[in-house]
Amino acid sequence: MDQSKRIEVFEKLVFTKFNIYNGLFLNLPYSKKDNVGMLIPLLYDACYNGLQSKLDPQEILDSFFHNYVNTDSEKDKIDFMFKVIQFVERQVVLYDSVEEAAFSEIQALGNDLSIKDFFQLIDSKKNCSQIADKLSTFGARIVFTAHPTQFYPPSVLDIISRLSLLIADNKIDEINETLQQLGLTSLINAKKPTPLDEARNIIYYLRNVYYDAVGDLYSDIKENIKNEDFSNPNLIKLGFWPGGDRDGNPFVTYDITKNVADELRITLMKCYYKDVKSLLKKLTFKETEQILYALRSRLYSTIFDPDQFITFEEIMNPLKAVREAVINNNHSLYLKNLDIFIDKVNIFRTHFATLDIRQDHSIHKLVMEAILKNEGIISTQIEELKHEELIDILLHKNLSVDASNFEEDIIKDTILNISQLKSIQTKNGEEGCNRYIISNSEDVFSVLFVYALFRWCGWDGGNITFDIVPLFETIEGMSSSESTMQELFDIPEYRAHVLHRKNRQTMMLGFSDGTKDGGYLKANWSIFKTKEKLTAVCEKNNTKAIFFDGRGGPPARGGGKTHRFYAAQSREIANHEIQLTIQGQTITSRYGTKEQFINNTEQLLTAGLFNNFSGKENIISLESRQLLEELANLSYEKYTALKEHELFIPYLENKSTLKYYGMANIGSRPAKRGQNKKLELKDLRAISFVGSWSQLKQNVPGYFGTGTAIHTMIREGKLEDLKKLFHDVPIFKALVLNSMMSLSKSNFELTSYMQKDMEYKDFWKILYEEYELSKQMLLRISGFSILMEEEPISRTSIEIREKIVLPLLLIQQYALQKIGENSAFKPFYEKIVTRSLYGNINASRNSV
Repeated sequence: MDQSKRIEVFEKLVFTKFNIYNGLFLNLPYSKKDNVGMLIPLLYDACYNGLQSKLDPQEILDSFFHNYVNTDSEKDKIDFMFKVIQFVERQVVLYDSVEEAAFSEIQALGNDLSIKDFFQLIDSKKNCSQIADKLSTFGARIVFTAHPTQFYPPSVLDIISRLSLLIADNKIDEINETLQQLGLTSLINAKKPTPLDEARNIIYYLRNVYYDAVGDLYSDIKENIKNEDFSNPNLIKLGFWPGGDRDGNPFVTYDITKNVADELRITLMKCYYKDVKSLLKKLTFKETEQILYALRSRLYSTIFDPDQFITFEEIMNPLKAVREAVINNNHSLYLKNLDIFIDKVNIFRTHFATLDIRQDHSIHKLVMEAILKNEGIISTQIEELKHEELIDILLHKNLSVDASNFEEDIIKDTILNISQLKSIQTKNGEEGCNRYIISNSEDVFSVLFVYALFRWCGWDGGNITFDIVPLFETIEGMSSSESTMQELFDIPEYRAHVLHRKNRQTMMLGFSDGTKDGGYLKANWSIFKTKEKLTAVCEKNNTKAIFFDGRGGPPARGGGKTHRFYAAQSREIANHEIQLTIQGQTITSRYGTKEQFINNTEQLLTAGLFNNFSGKENIISLESRQLLEELANLSYEKYTALKEHELFIPYLENKSTLKYYGMANIGSRPAKRGQNKKLELKDLRAISFVGSWSQLKQNVPGYFGTGTAIHTMIREGKLEDLKKLFHDVPIFKALVLNSMMSLSKSNFELTSYMQKDMEYKDFWKILYEEYELSKQMLLRISGFSILMEEEPISRTSIEIREKIVLPLLLIQQYALQKIGENSAFKPFYEKIVTRSLYGNINASRNSV
């Protein structure tokens, strides 16, 4: 559809509706003592006009307080600001609900390909049976993570869901009541969530959205394939990190892992129980009723006692008997309903989602040193052993480790956790927990330490029913990944392990820490090249390469348009399966409803199919690769110079919200790794690092260095080459468009007052000049007149969201200024900064 028509529909369904309901919301009588809601439009105008007039946040807000709130009392000002924050947070929820209500109609006007559309598009070029063959072995694994950027409690999620339905039906009276409920309901946690709380928040979506969404999507795919024999229950798989991801989170213990595994299984049994009850209302036949009653009773017994469990076969065998009876004796009545349930059981089995285990390599090294010291093999450090000697010990030394022999909690817990994984597989099935991911993998020992720990914790080395997954996330780790994997494949014992795991090697690439380490262009181009190299080394060793992408919400953490990213992969990159992490607000914004889940999962599948059946091959010429390499290196130089600037860390510590992430009740995981008092970049978690730049509206990790790199090459006379690169090479265009999104969410006017700061003015100027240069350069090589020119809906949505949160951002900067002045009310201003994080995170949807 014409873009102007799409914008017209968007403005009618979203912009106009939001303004109507926002007006209603701001005038609701939440308090008889003030009229904060009615003042918010005036506050926005004051903030916008004040920034345009080059005023700083203190000048803007103090003037507003004097003119409209009629107070000079600092305490009254603080109270007013807290109330504004609460209103803005709820405006964000309202806007999310309006967009969610319009989702289906907006998507119908776009270019997204459903599976049905893809079959119709390809049918004239290829035989549909070829697509069916590809789909029979292809798969998409969507892994929900524990990252602390989704913090709405279930009560609020229910309000959002109900509000969206009411808005879609224009039920004004009920909308009014729900808005009042929203205004009186707390949106945040009163205390930090535990890892189990985080797991339950995401399990909410598994039970209420994904269980039916996956079943319906799989059924639609089968119908479009039109092949009665088609079966691939691995086509859509769900993964789960809360409760298993212990990297940097000391609160994820072996007990938590066990409890989350139980919670996943029990929740699935509740879904199965509900479906069996529904089937009993339809399959009221003599041959089927008793079987289903018995199955229902068996499922019921597993719901309340975590020690009670049922195997996959104990569920499937009765269903097969029922199916046979329906076909042979009951005219296949309600067979489709039964088959949909059987498909769900085949997909979810007894685990619902695969619980991944993740830990940092440095922890495994610590554990290994403790074990080897306890055995008398080393005295202090593992470096006492030669490379080959250590490998021999890890592969052939038979030890039996006991957690009680060690004092340090992290060592004991690591041993206890690996030892208990067999029992989780017994209850949830092997697929319930069969992947162990090693963060910061940089050599063969990253993998071999884990292999040895499994052996020494009671597993048979020839029958370890876990994929050992190295996570290459630093520039150094990616550079050495090819030699690391080849050395592993050359080890007979590890080669046998891979063969035992269906001759598949899963390797994870970390976008978040890669970008933090190498800058946007360098990191993403390095990941692209690393995938090509790892594909080649796996093919050389007759092994199927599976890539698992650690993608965050924003471009700076590997996010952006997912379909665009996967459709841009070259033919040198293995395309057997798409695996990616989904985290934070991305869960609610892209996978929060049944319609969104189906749409975005279809985009993953069609992106994976696109390279095989589109008739086009993403072949990047040698000349284009040289250009990309030069751009990546130039941007890396610029970004590295910024990282090494003496004010880089102090700026984040003193002028951003970095330190307040740890104070917020957002997630269970600490904001940084380790216990070092002095803050170092390597210790910073990518979430708080990227999030702090987002709160500043500077978004440095999403583009910094790009403008300088392009400008340098243009001065070398390569403008036309870069224009051609943008139009001809999909991966480069995808990176450019993602950087445009980061730039569109930036607003340096917000922090322009820092130009007067004697300590940080020069550093702020470096950031601002690169921001301006990046805008100019990206527009120049793309030929666009504005950023995100090809994405008017996303661009408009960003503009509306940024407008909503502008007062909140000014309040945040005002509070930071007051803290810098060491105000007598400093503790209150620190609470304001911490409290203001929530609304901005949600408004940006993929800000951290």
